[in-house]
Amino acid sequence: MNAVVKGLAAAAISASLLGAAHAETTELNFGVISTESTQNLKTQWEPFLAAMEAETGIKVKPFFASDYAGIIEGMRFGKVQVAWFGNKSAMEAVDRSDGEIFAQSVDVTGNPGYWSLLLAPADSPISSLDDVLKCDGSLNFGIGDPNSTSGFLVPTTFIFAKNGVDPKKCFKTVRNANHETNAMAVANKQVDVATNNTENMARIEQNSPDAYKKIKVIWKSPLIPSDPIVWRKDLDQETKDKIYTFFFSYGRLGSPEEVEKAREVLAGLAWAPFKPSSDAQLYPIRIMAITKEEFQVNSDDKLSADDKAAKLKELAAEKAKYEGLMEKIPQS
Repeated sequence: MNAVVKGLAAAAISASLLGAAHAETTELNFGVISTESTQNLKTQWEPFLAAMEAETGIKVKPFFASDYAGIIEGMRFGKVQVAWFGNKSAMEAVDRSDGEIFAQSVDVTGNPGYWSLLLAPADSPISSLDDVLKCDGSLNFGIGDPNSTSGFLVPTTFIFAKNGVDPKKCFKTVRNANHETNAMAVANKQVDVATNNTENMARIEQNSPDAYKKIKVIWKSPLIPSDPIVWRKDLDQETKDKIYTFFFSYGRLGSPEEVEKAREVLAGLAWAPFKPSSDAQLYPIRIMAITKEEFQVNSDDKLSADDKAAKLKELAAEKAKYEGLMEKIPQS
């Protein structure tokens, strides 16, 4: 008799867990990375999130944090269910926070992606990368959030690692800040050089034209894939279906008036309608991260020659794996 009771209890618990796993989602938090001030981000994102709430029937609350890590950790601990990331922060969310890319932003002007930039004051004698890399300890350098693709990973890979330069030894000071803060620091001559990107500079030109006129671009990176949208893998399928339908119909389906309004909202984010994506869009970002790590290993005087060679061999194999995977992706 006890075995029967135990069996029924176990079945009840199993049924309860199954029901919980498929429980309807009625509310979710949407994470927004801190590329600029929270007030500016709210202005850009609230119309889109309101439309998402209206179309899906799910209450959508914006989730802001003081840095990119706050959104990554928010997703990791279930406080963020869907988020806009850059590619580097999306990679962290995929690897650490049970995240999965399902959509990719599309530039409103038709660009296939965006570019990392180095900025200097418009009247500065600094006019090239060679001027920046003289490394005499005289320059104050503004770099991005450590989880930023264009503000940190790309310049670290294509400027510093490529040229064998340690920023801490090259510059007088190095400080981390978001894109908007770095641009304003350049305009106000608080730093000599700083990282940014083409998308944020378009917003600076629109929102702060006087500051924009005080800035010049002295370096432009290779193309960076457009930003991904990530959800937690454990979202129930019904909720994923609602979100997916919203993202790929928004700005495409509806009356002419509805489509026009949606595209105006997207334009406020500097985007056109989204396109589907997957974690595969991170392959070039992973290769950049490995390149950066190879530089760090090569520069590590504490590693023995054998340990260094073994680590570099491991990194080379990992890089080759992602390069091979990239070759298999159909080119559109």
